[in-house]
Amino acid sequence: MKREMLSKKIVLLFGMLACLSGKAQNLPDSVVMTVGGKAVPLSEFTFIAQKNGEADFSNSKTLNEYVELFKNFKLKVVEAEAQGMDTTEAFTQELEGYEAQLKSSYWSDKTGEEEAVKAVYDKGNELLEFSYILIRMPRGNVLAKDSLPAYQEAMDVYERLQKGEDIDALGKAWYEEDKGLKIVYEHVPTLPPLRAPKVLERALYELPAGQLSLPVRTSVGYYIVKMHSRKAHPGLVRASHILISFKVDSVTRSKEEALAIVEEVLQKIQAEEDFAELAKTYSNDPGSAANGGMLRAFGLGEMVQPFEQAAFALNTPGEVSGLVESRFGYHIIKLIEKLPRPSFDTEKNSLQSAMAKNEHNFELYKAFDDRMKKEHDYVFYPDAYEELAELCNELFPSDSVFYETAKDMNKPLFSLQGQGFPQSEFARFMSAPQISTKTFALDFLQEAYDLFVRAASATAEQNVFNEKHPEYAYLMQEYRDGILLFEISNREVWTKPVKKQAPLEKKWIKALNKKYPVVINWEVITKLRK
Repeated sequence: MKREMLSKKIVLLFGMLACLSGKAQNLPDSVVMTVGGKAVPLSEFTFIAQKNGEADFSNSKTLNEYVELFKNFKLKVVEAEAQGMDTTEAFTQELEGYEAQLKSSYWSDKTGEEEAVKAVYDKGNELLEFSYILIRMPRGNVLAKDSLPAYQEAMDVYERLQKGEDIDALGKAWYEEDKGLKIVYEHVPTLPPLRAPKVLERALYELPAGQLSLPVRTSVGYYIVKMHSRKAHPGLVRASHILISFKVDSVTRSKEEALAIVEEVLQKIQAEEDFAELAKTYSNDPGSAANGGMLRAFGLGEMVQPFEQAAFALNTPGEVSGLVESRFGYHIIKLIEKLPRPSFDTEKNSLQSAMAKNEHNFELYKAFDDRMKKEHDYVFYPDAYEELAELCNELFPSDSVFYETAKDMNKPLFSLQGQGFPQSEFARFMSAPQISTKTFALDFLQEAYDLFVRAASATAEQNVFNEKHPEYAYLMQEYRDGILLFEISNREVWTKPVKKQAPLEKKWIKALNKKYPVVINWEVITKLRK
């Protein structure tokens, strides 16, 4: 009975409001109401109702209740605007922050990004040990033709190694003879992901243990790699250490003097003196001495090799190493604990941040880029691209002469939505500063092309964005109004004692209805019930 009476009161109230607020037939069908002279589109009204599940349009009672709630919501927003709450710096910053977050959800493929990051994380389950010989290309910007001597030399190295020569012996001999000017040799005991040029990393992770790679071209030159081993990630180590330096930074003691000190410290440790106190007294490592020598947990490839080898060789918590020498001096290491590799969720953000900042961003955003190409009917014309690649034999893509040569080349490189993008437009794009940091002409061309396609796809998407995503404007409007609703309600009601809030709310709504004219389009609302 009470519910029936309430329903009758609501219907009566709506009838009164309709009479007091003006004639509904004065409003077009596209407008559900005006509040304070501002029209509220029917589409916004229905979108918010359906999104939040706040109204059953087939039920007169719940629909009428929603109309009342929505009208009061808009009255409060109008009042907040009248008080200038939509002009404050705090309001602007919060709205801009939400807009950036909302746009990110449209202009990205979060699932694809997570899969790309997970692929990098999974690579880290293996640690690679290998040796390489690098044949450098000339320094600075390198044309395609200028890479041929380095390539031929790299092939000579590859053939010698294929015939049985040892890469470490050959690499050391050549490096010492060349003084590192053109030939680089290195034995890499551990390599985690994202530490090598992208093309080299791909080759490394595809190379079986014991195998030799063909020359791998990067912007700096050609790598020939011998994969020694692929080992499972051993996890992390937490350790404390005492460092006794010699001739490093401000330390001037000799190596012999340092050795005498470290042997004295070892004797004190064997006599069971407190390791942490000894570190505070003797250690020359400013980053850890005051903390009893304690270091953060670390994995292979993060510390100098002698130190980390000694640390990972310890097995029992509390176990102390003997004297360990590195380029920093003499270390004594105490094992605190061994830990498993951090989970994907723990490493995900740092890996994603690293990928976004370097050439791996193309893998990170590949799913979204591919989706944009598909949705906008991307078609690639390889012959036109090859003509530009041939120019890279004589000209670097960012040179003004390259553009002057290519500005009259008008074959389409690719098309989106049937619109062709000519070679000349791409050449002009490449002439802009800092398009790519690649120093090899063909690498520069490829990276610039990928960025050009991405930019063109973004423009194509922007042109149809509102049509594809009509809800975007409503979401922005809802969030904007929500900020104002919170601020004005907090000022008028929510900061008051709890017992007073209900009567204050009622009194406030009554005052707002008197202050601002409201016109409700009941004819349109009635149609929603059908």
